[in-house]
Amino acid sequence: MNVRPTCTAAPIGPVRPPARRSRRPAIAVAVAVAFALVGCASAPPPGGADLRQQVADTERAFARTMADRDHAAFVTFLSAEAVFFDGPTQLQGRQQVADAWKRYYEKPAAPFSWEPADVEVLASGTLALSSGPVRSPAGRTVATYTSIWRLESPGVWRIVFDKGNDVCDCARAP
Repeated sequence: MNVRPTCTAAPIGPVRPPARRSRRPAIAVAVAVAFALVGCASAPPPGGADLRQQVADTERAFARTMADRDHAAFVTFLSAEAVFFDGPTQLQGRQQVADAWKRYYEKPAAPFSWEPADVEVLASGTLALSSGPVRSPAGRTVATYTSIWRLESPGVWRIVFDKGNDVCDCARAP
């Protein structure tokens, strides 16, 4: 049988309980973190009106590319996944849309202009709709457009869908 001896030596000197650490620094850190988190939470993201203004401003800047005859700037507003409806044809992707719309930028005078009349943004703040009139160079409304914009990075809205519609000159039914 193998027996191990155990040591039961008495301690030398008086036995003290372990020193208590002050909890004040830990509490101070916890309070500071709580205030920092509350500070972050109290800075709300832009609200509905602010986001609608961002999208309206983006749409106006997008339209200004036509007035300024700046095709390269036009392309910067296109999402990589953009889909534009061009009559019965769908243009898929930034490059196809850019190539098809180049013809509108080739002449010295813009063939049309547009501006937002209505803008709405989802509560999530990530998707928006913009619509309004399309005008001839003489200022006559010749069509309407509807665009869907996506927030692709903070403050950067890019167009993902665009569709124009003819304006009906028909007499209203009684």
